Amino acid sequence: MDQMGIHYNLWMVLLSFALAATAAYSALNLILQVFHSAGRVRRLWLLSSACVLGSGLWAMHFVGIMASYLPFKVSYHPGIAGFSLVISLCACYLSLWIATMSRLRTGRLLLSGLILGSGISMMHYMGMYSMKLQTGIHYETLTQGLSVAVACLASYTAVFLFHKFKDYTGFSRWKLYSAVFIGLAVTGMHYISLRASFWEVDNWTGAKPLLMEADVVLLTGVSLVTLFMLAVSCGAVFLDRHVLERMAYHDPLTELPNRHGLERYFKGEFFGGPSGAVLFVDLDRFKSINDTLGHDIGDMLLQEVAGRLRRVINAKGKVFRLGGDEFLIALPVCTMEAAREEAQHILREVKKAYSIEGNELYVTASVGISMTPLHGTDRSALMKAADTALYTSKDSGKNKFSVFDQEMNRHQLWRMSLEKDLRKALARSEFMVVYQPKWDSLMNVTVGLEALLRWRHPEHGIISPAEFIPIAEETGLIVPITYWMLHDVCSQNKLWHKASVANVAVSINMSARMFEGGSLYEVVEEALVRSGLEPHFLELEITESIAMNNMEETVAQLSKLRSLGVRVSLDDFGTGFSSLGNLDEIPVNTLKIDQVFIRKSKMHSKKAIISNIIAIASNLNMEVVAEGVETPEQIELLQSLGCRVMQGFYYGRPMPVSELGQWFIENTA
Repeated sequence: MDQMGIHYNLWMVLLSFALAATAAYSALNLILQVFHSAGRVRRLWLLSSACVLGSGLWAMHFVGIMASYLPFKVSYHPGIAGFSLVISLCACYLSLWIATMSRLRTGRLLLSGLILGSGISMMHYMGMYSMKLQTGIHYETLTQGLSVAVACLASYTAVFLFHKFKDYTGFSRWKLYSAVFIGLAVTGMHYISLRASFWEVDNWTGAKPLLMEADVVLLTGVSLVTLFMLAVSCGAVFLDRHVLERMAYHDPLTELPNRHGLERYFKGEFFGGPSGAVLFVDLDRFKSINDTLGHDIGDMLLQEVAGRLRRVINAKGKVFRLGGDEFLIALPVCTMEAAREEAQHILREVKKAYSIEGNELYVTASVGISMTPLHGTDRSALMKAADTALYTSKDSGKNKFSVFDQEMNRHQLWRMSLEKDLRKALARSEFMVVYQPKWDSLMNVTVGLEALLRWRHPEHGIISPAEFIPIAEETGLIVPITYWMLHDVCSQNKLWHKASVANVAVSINMSARMFEGGSLYEVVEEALVRSGLEPHFLELEITESIAMNNMEETVAQLSKLRSLGVRVSLDDFGTGFSSLGNLDEIPVNTLKIDQVFIRKSKMHSKKAIISNIIAIASNLNMEVVAEGVETPEQIELLQSLGCRVMQGFYYGRPMPVSELGQWFIENTA
């Protein structure tokens, strides 16, 4: 090749193109990570891509100069040459930033291509300007414009191809085409520009102090930039494979694979054997450990559990942490019997004592099992089946394992249907309140009522509280439902007072959820003010578990309500986990003996428990109410032990307001 005395080394020309295309392909490999990341990580990938591409284009320019044998001496000004590198880097960064926006619109693609092409052109002319020559350079305007147009058009074509390969991290022919077009953009612009450049001999007075010989500048600069390009590429690959990949696919607390790791494992490794198993593992009552000992202890416990699960499974499968206290175990080759044995082994290992920061902790787990291909042939189906089986283990008493079956699936679908309808029930006025009397067996008079919630489903009729109350508790719907119930009960009780039908306190069961927000006092006060009911005609029933959970805060809220005049009773006493040493600290008016003891009151042991509960209540100046009274023998026993107030079917079933008025008339002493 020859032009006005300038000769070209064909191999060097091809090398310059190869350098530009290789740099472009490396940059495109890095830019793909931008589409799958966000925040600082996204900016890091974008900067790495721009550095590799910009430095590669800059290096190509000077390799292109080296491909030319100039018939005169050339020197370079390093500051201007360095500035041309800055132009290249900035143009590449801005172009790639626009091209990787969430929506690749035509206008943005045009702008991105224009910026990249213009940046290549500016870098070229600044690089030419950095040359100190014995000649002057004159440019043919039309051909120079053509070179800029070639740079912009090829750059736009390269950017336009982004959408063809942005979702593929491996080799893609479209990615290769895009890299080739970027190579054509810079080499085409460079050699067309040189072709249209005219060199005229000028009086050259020699190099100034800041100038260096051409070969030294080219070899040193290009070598350093090439090394920089390789270092950035290798560093980014290392970061992706060893740091970012671990961050993306592993849980930082337990170092187990996370949900993303689970998805990748199921795509590539799990399926293929004749039979495999998926085990969902969830710790029982883990929240109470976090609440009582703090999240730091809870995190250490999770690390211990993760270690035990890893040792149990060993090389037979893989353990994943899905979040919170949920783990998943994948056994790619496993029979049903082997899965049951593994579940038993897991339950035994998990419930062994833990010693953490001086605390001896005990925790159990519930396990749900699904099998492939019996319960599904894809990750989603197997996880859903195992999750359903896990809920069965939880509902049946915890510290158990269950294998999925279709009956569980029907139960889960029914539960999901109830939850969906429950969210609309309050707005559709489907709830109603029924009242069960509390009877003074000595005075033969009603001394109170317990308000009980019922759900009249438009399709399924009356839904048992045992079915919908747990769902309302889990979803938090119990809070607005209880708000409504408080207002309804207070208003109804006030109406009875005005009509002289009844003049007794009505009790309402409180959920633990009502104490979480710290606004129970305000809610109760609002219901009393709106209805005009005097506070001592309202009684709140709490269970022992509520009283003992975050006891200090619960006692503070109950004390505030007691000071308002509202009564408090401790429901299901004797079946919970409260300590008798703390009973006197809980601001309670009444102890309610659970019906479990009343039903089995013929047993000497149950009779002894009832007698002790009554004695405790008497000694603490508390009233006592017996629940579940159904026979005269039970009444006689309770009276002999000192209990006079009773509640049960013997005295009256839960009744709606329409029936209760007549019941009051018929049972007035």
